[in-house]
Amino acid sequence: MEFRLHQAAPAKDRRVRRSRAALLDATVALVTEHGTAAVPLSEIAEVADVSRQLVYQHFGDRETLLLEAALDLAGAELIPRLEAIVGPDGTRERVLAVARHFAAHRVFYRALCNSSVAFAMNKALTAMLLPCNRQAVRRALGEDADAREVEDFSLFLTGGGAAFVSTWVVEGGDPLDPEEFTERFMRLVAAFDLSIRAAVPGRR
Repeated sequence: MEFRLHQAAPAKDRRVRRSRAALLDATVALVTEHGTAAVPLSEIAEVADVSRQLVYQHFGDRETLLLEAALDLAGAELIPRLEAIVGPDGTRERVLAVARHFAAHRVFYRALCNSSVAFAMNKALTAMLLPCNRQAVRRALGEDADAREVEDFSLFLTGGGAAFVSTWVVEGGDPLDPEEFTERFMRLVAAFDLSIRAAVPGRR
């Protein structure tokens, strides 16, 4: 989700961006510190050094703020790393990047996975990660693959991967081991790749 600020008043826009960024950073920090998503908005506003009224003006409610904080964190730290990995041989590196990101922010993501925003966060992160998996599926099927098949397999892979990651984040042993998770995930990717080739005529 991307917010586009009005360009007519750049000074105001900078203030708006700063206050939004401060609120998002404070949300991640406080949820991580407390280990729960049930952090009072007044405490978030105080740490961000803005008024509580400004929280409502920017986000409307706590659920939206929590969701935006998760998307901002993934968008700032994870997505650039994934986009920097190119080529058909980068699957393991991409999986490891995902695992390391979620392990590094395990407390924050686990709190959200156990909150009222869990479904919305999973849906939003799935949409964010879908393009990477779409590329992988297209490589497996071939460039002349049917667009509907590419989308179906991509959604299936991304949704299953998201469920696998969230279960690991919530229920995995402490500390999380990104390398071990990556090996497990790569076995699933290999099986999925074989399944795609077996299911689509001419792709064996």
